[in-house]
Amino acid sequence: MFDCDVLVIGGGIVGLSTAYALTRAAPGTRVTVLEKEHALARHQTGRNSGVIHSGIYYRPGSLKARFAVEGAAEMVKFCAEWDIPYEVTGKLVVATAREELPRLHALVQRGRENGIPVRELGPAQISEYEPRVRGLAAIHVGTTGICDYGAVSERLAESSGARILYGAEVTVIDRRPWGVAVRTADGRVVRARVLVNCAGLHCDRIARLAGDDPGMRIVPFRGEYYELADPSLVRGLVYPVPDPAFPFLGVHLTRGIDGGVHIGPNAVPALAREGYGWSVVRPRELAGTLAWPGSWAIARAHWRYGAGELRRSVSKRAFTEAVRRLLPVVEESDLRRAAPGVRAQAVLRDGTLVDDFLIREAARTVHVLNAPSPAATASLPIGREVAGRALALL
Repeated sequence: MFDCDVLVIGGGIVGLSTAYALTRAAPGTRVTVLEKEHALARHQTGRNSGVIHSGIYYRPGSLKARFAVEGAAEMVKFCAEWDIPYEVTGKLVVATAREELPRLHALVQRGRENGIPVRELGPAQISEYEPRVRGLAAIHVGTTGICDYGAVSERLAESSGARILYGAEVTVIDRRPWGVAVRTADGRVVRARVLVNCAGLHCDRIARLAGDDPGMRIVPFRGEYYELADPSLVRGLVYPVPDPAFPFLGVHLTRGIDGGVHIGPNAVPALAREGYGWSVVRPRELAGTLAWPGSWAIARAHWRYGAGELRRSVSKRAFTEAVRRLLPVVEESDLRRAAPGVRAQAVLRDGTLVDDFLIREAARTVHVLNAPSPAATASLPIGREVAGRALALL
């Protein structure tokens, strides 16, 4: 009667880590993954900066804090075990203005509460790590690293033993007391005892197809990147002090596993769930975003911040100015456009940007409703958490 025990929607790193955790926790469990693209990790997983985050930013006791700290250590171990390229580089968080110093000191305290080793630096010590970076003060976080999350995803898929169906966009979900039946756009029907929704940018739509009110909407924010023409200007990872009012970390410098240095991202409203450029507009998706009251609440509360992000999106000079706060030697000619990404940010009806991972259960279903950064870092413990909930429903 059933094609599988657990059906996972979404072939990003969270869905694949869930499949991996399911077969590790309960050998013999039949798992199928539905991926609407024709390859794995095509969206958030494959379009980020490849950072293994330390967990320093996140509220002590939150899922983000706990899973990022655990996940960072586990990701390094996983990469080493499977010979996936990685490096524990450490990173600098740099204050460039006096008003940022209290927030920098608060990060030190938060890091210590989360069990993360943090070293405080003065201007001369900053130069020891990054000769061309300038700041009033900084902290060095030694557990931050970089890896290839696309390669991690491929290994998770292979090691899980799950059946993966590509080109399988979900259009209908029929949930019954005995289980769940899912129909895809090409007419395939898959029946399972339990459904797991790891659909990322489309997770709220999948929840509604299943008959559940998620109480949130995904509001997509595009993150635009440049890369340095001369990567020797930066040795490692350099971040500004983040604004605690937003879940975005600001324009930062990231030396990737390939040796190139990416700069970004900013955060601008995307005009489609997969709106990787201003020319990508999907009227139905945009109308859904505009119809959500939380979208307008964000605009009213944070219009000034948003205006600055938009300016940096349309003006390379403005983007360069933001970079020069950290790296004064940079000129416009040093920056080359790189591939953008889109962040799936859950927003509540009142405009609250959901700040933690959000996992909810319903009848024979587990929904992952907010899993932006640092979800790739935290993917192994997230997968165990989701898998445990799914197995309890079998």
